[in-house]
Amino acid sequence: MANSINLTINAIQHIGVPVTNIVASQQFYSQLGFTNVMEAPFIDNGDTGTCVMMQFNSMVIELYQLPPAALAEIRSRSNGHIDHVAFDVNDIDEAFKTISQAGFNVLEPAPVFLHFWKNGCKYFNITGPDGERLEFNQIL
Repeated sequence: MANSINLTINAIQHIGVPVTNIVASQQFYSQLGFTNVMEAPFIDNGDTGTCVMMQFNSMVIELYQLPPAALAEIRSRSNGHIDHVAFDVNDIDEAFKTISQAGFNVLEPAPVFLHFWKNGCKYFNITGPDGERLEFNQIL
C-alpha cells in the first residue's frame, strides 16, 4: 500500500449531482429539509447551465443542470447520477501542487475559478482507480 501524501482535507465539502430539471430537484431536496444557499450560472461548451448548492446542517449537495445540448447523456443513465465527491481544502494552490507532485491524474492544468459563493471558489479534479472523480475545492 502506498504512503499517504502530506495534504490536509477538512471534510467532504459537497456531493455533485447532475439533474435534468433544476426547479424540480430543488423542490425535492427542499422537502427533505435542504435549503438553497447558493445559486449561480456556469458556462459549459459555450452554453449556460445552472448550479444550486442545497444545504441541510453540515451536508451540501450540488445540483447542477447542464445546458440543453448536454442533457441527453444525463437522461440516458440508468444507474444513478452522482458525479463527484468534493473535498474542502484550506489552500487550493498548495493542494494542487501536492497532488500534482505525487503523480495523481489531475484533470485541469491549474485550479479553476468559479463565480460561486460570495467571493468565488477554486477547484480541480483527479480521477481514482476506477475513474471516479474527486474534486478538491476552496471557497474563497
